[in-house]
Amino acid sequence: MPRIAFLLLLLGLLTACDDTPKHSPERATAATAMPADPALAQVYDSSCKLCHANPASGAPLTADRAAWSPRIAQGVDTLLDHSINGYNGMPPMGMCMQCSEEQFVALIGFMAGVQIQQ
Repeated sequence: MPRIAFLLLLLGLLTACDDTPKHSPERATAATAMPADPALAQVYDSSCKLCHANPASGAPLTADRAAWSPRIAQGVDTLLDHSINGYNGMPPMGMCMQCSEEQFVALIGFMAGVQIQQ
């Protein structure tokens, strides 16, 4: 009888393990999204994507409107300040030392999925 109990326990543990990846649509989009403008796409790929397409970074993911919504509500001035001066885990200039304010606004709008007016 102990063998049967052990086998049932083992079977229960194995069926509890579900290694099927659970990816949200935002996660999948963040991994593949790129701005349509080639110059902006290059900046995004070399500066923003490292964090904004990586769920482990803690940064709001590209195309995750729910994560970006409260940030967008703070206004463009606050978003620019955080981008330029750094905020929490975001480094100053967001790893894009050559970016202009206009590029930051365009990149934030792309990642948030909204049009931002400066």
